[in-house]
Amino acid sequence: MKSIILAAALMLTAGTAMADTHTELDVVTYSTDQSFDDVVFGLENAILDEGLVIESTSHTGAMLERTKADVGSDVTIFTAADVYSFCSAALSRKVMEADPMNIRFCPYDIFVMQQPGQDVVIGYRSFPQGEMQEVQSLLNRITKSAIGIE
Repeated sequence: MKSIILAAALMLTAGTAMADTHTELDVVTYSTDQSFDDVVFGLENAILDEGLVIESTSHTGAMLERTKADVGSDVTIFTAADVYSFCSAALSRKVMEADPMNIRFCPYDIFVMQQPGQDVVIGYRSFPQGEMQEVQSLLNRITKSAIGIE
């Protein structure tokens, strides 16, 4: 009973966001009823607040919508979907000095997406145990900050 009360209290303090870890997909996501634009604004600020620079923004949703007829589809997958890529020189050096093959994880990406009629989802791929967990902690902090739950 105490665990149910604690879970309910945590959901209330989280406001409009809920965590959902999809381990089978190796992704960590948070859903929110905030607007897509508000989440993107929060994400951009959270990345900058960490002293990082956004290297690129992939407008994946717009590309899929623009090209759906060209590939013979009429399905709208996302009403909006972007992927933000960035890196941390200090953290990347640290994890790559530990294992140069960690290069495969750089740059780091956080996505924001909204499917028709659904809440906005923000998330990132999870990383393997070991030194990459420090990167995952960074991404989790940024993601939660973007939607105001940290």
